[in-house]
Amino acid sequence: MNLSLSDIVPPLRWTAPGQVEPIASDPGLPDAWWQALPLDRACAVVGTAQVASRLTDLTIACWQHLILGDILPLLRFTDPVDSLQTPGQRETVHKLFMGVLDRLLAGEPMDEVAADALPEIIDRVFARLDDRQRAIARDRLYFDATDAPTGQRATLDELAQRFSVTRERIRQIERDLREHVLAWLDGPEAAPLTAHLSALRIRLGSAVPADDLADAAPWHRTELTTLAIPAWRFLRTLLTGYEQTDGWLVAGGADELREKTRQLFADGPRNLEDAVSLTAQLGVRGDVAERWLASVPQLRVLDGHVVAWPRSVNDKAEAVLAIAGTPLSPEEIQERIGEDYSTVGVRNQLASDERFVRLDRNKYGLRRWGGEEYLGIREMIVKEIERSGGEASVNTIVANLTSRYEVSESSVRAYAGGPGFERTQRGWIRVAGQEQAEPYQPRKDVSMTRRSFRSRDGRWWHRVDINAEHLRGSGSPLPTGFAAHLGMAPGGQLTASTPTGDVVISWHNQPTMGSIRPALGEYNASEGDHVFITVSDGGELLTRFLPAAAAGLPPLGRALHLIGYTAPVASEAEGVRLIGSRIGLPEGASREEVLERLKERGDRDILGFLS
Repeated sequence: MNLSLSDIVPPLRWTAPGQVEPIASDPGLPDAWWQALPLDRACAVVGTAQVASRLTDLTIACWQHLILGDILPLLRFTDPVDSLQTPGQRETVHKLFMGVLDRLLAGEPMDEVAADALPEIIDRVFARLDDRQRAIARDRLYFDATDAPTGQRATLDELAQRFSVTRERIRQIERDLREHVLAWLDGPEAAPLTAHLSALRIRLGSAVPADDLADAAPWHRTELTTLAIPAWRFLRTLLTGYEQTDGWLVAGGADELREKTRQLFADGPRNLEDAVSLTAQLGVRGDVAERWLASVPQLRVLDGHVVAWPRSVNDKAEAVLAIAGTPLSPEEIQERIGEDYSTVGVRNQLASDERFVRLDRNKYGLRRWGGEEYLGIREMIVKEIERSGGEASVNTIVANLTSRYEVSESSVRAYAGGPGFERTQRGWIRVAGQEQAEPYQPRKDVSMTRRSFRSRDGRWWHRVDINAEHLRGSGSPLPTGFAAHLGMAPGGQLTASTPTGDVVISWHNQPTMGSIRPALGEYNASEGDHVFITVSDGGELLTRFLPAAAAGLPPLGRALHLIGYTAPVASEAEGVRLIGSRIGLPEGASREEVLERLKERGDRDILGFLS
């Protein structure tokens, strides 16, 4: 049984905790047990009589003004006459409460009225209505778009025209009908129905698919003779406090319950069994809990777990890895996210977000897991040499790297015999030119380099304007300032990894980047498009694709497009400020300073759109 005491005693939900706590607390039960502890467990620990005693004390102290049927609605089934009385002697109240709890824990049916009789009871309240009143009741008061053939609730004007009266007269009749039904519900004739409604609230819980109302009892689908609608459409309007939204009936407000549900998973993923138990504490039935969790925005049921599912791809990737508990490739992460994100985009985010660490050639994990970061074959060879005191056996390096990472022996040996390493004795190597390892100082640094732009995270990217040579697979030059920013120097070589193979950037007469055709193929790029590139600290080639600017884009928009900014701006001043920050100028640089810097860098295409 997932019901707590507060599920069957509505006043517990709105009475101030400061009033409830001193009276309801019990040394044998946890704090706030009436909300968190299933009723059968509470009764098993301290006894049904003790639970009934605590409820009786609360009734006498706090709810003397209420009738007993409003305090414990199930009394309307077990003791319909007494349920209409206000609390009297303590012994009498305790006995009545004990009777309800005993029957509830024994699983006995609480509905004493034959199912066939309830539609007849409801029909009586509408028996004397005329055609106009019945039409208003059927087409407005008890209308439901999922059930009605027209699919639209009748408007006041439509009904006024149909019956040749004013819309205000229709409104008045509708108001009178509501008051007529409410007055009838307070009378003895409606007692079986109000008792059924009390039990129905318990059965539905705090959230239930709206369709479940029609199936909650066999007679709910019985057509009311007077209105020619199924009985559940009438009952739906009597479930005050329930909100119908997105196919769910939710007690107390859907937004509030969704937020409470999200907070259950703020500290990380939970397996589905635990998640269902946690959701039951909010009053959601176990048999619909998984569907409720799947319907809550920013939550996701994934691989037998429930996890917070925010909007950013970075946060989603973190959730996927947290559930997996093991490193995954960008392709595996993208597949598990299952949304419209490209693998290249996922890879770029993994490489640029400090929460993630590259743990193998094509595997990422969470940095909080620990483990040595994989920096590429060349860099890992350097680390092996450092661990060995400055020189190491190639065989040992091969054995260590191939056992820890998904790299081939031939690749390790090729890098070990390439630029950057030199032999010291047979089969041993060291890092070449260690004594001359001076950082190269280019004539222009990256902030003064044409087509190089700084993103909001401080990373510098270089814009490549795609032409036919790129698409054919030819290499292309890189500016010296950008190559030096990547840590290169004349005569050096940098190998950047991609999912489809390595891209070599070499510097002989000038820095040159190898073919990026495979990456362009993933984007289905064409001449005139752009791709922004950089290399991560882990040695990965990161790319951001940008299609050619749309025809008709105003000059400022075209200038912003060339720095990789595509969102609208409020003014030209804001656009110029954005350009200034992307080319390394301090905040508050003037328009003239931005234009001068663009001229010095050689960004004449951008300058032309601003002049």
